[in-house]
Amino acid sequence: MEVQALTKYQRISAKKVREVARVIQGKPADHALELLRFIPRKSARLLSKTLQSAIANAENNHNLASNNLVIAKAIVEEGPTIKRFKAAARGSAKPINKRTSHLRVVLTDNR
Repeated sequence: MEVQALTKYQRISAKKVREVARVIQGKPADHALELLRFIPRKSARLLSKTLQSAIANAENNHNLASNNLVIAKAIVEEGPTIKRFKAAARGSAKPINKRTSHLRVVLTDNR
């Protein structure tokens, strides 16, 4: 059975989160949580929260034991981009893109 958790509109670019998401894919959920604790990046903290939510969904909604769960997929999609402009030389303006991302963690009880 597959259980998922979704975190939307996080203010970090999807590229930065994907680097950390690749590390935890295919690993047992409890082992992945320990790995994320020692990765000193904002994306690791956000993925950890999403993973904890997915584990809680599995335990409460589907009566699955947390020690049997494996991360089937850790998907990071691009969210909407907030567009701003910064003053530049000679009266011109340069664009600033503030990117967001959507994080999805899918757990399964099959090994």
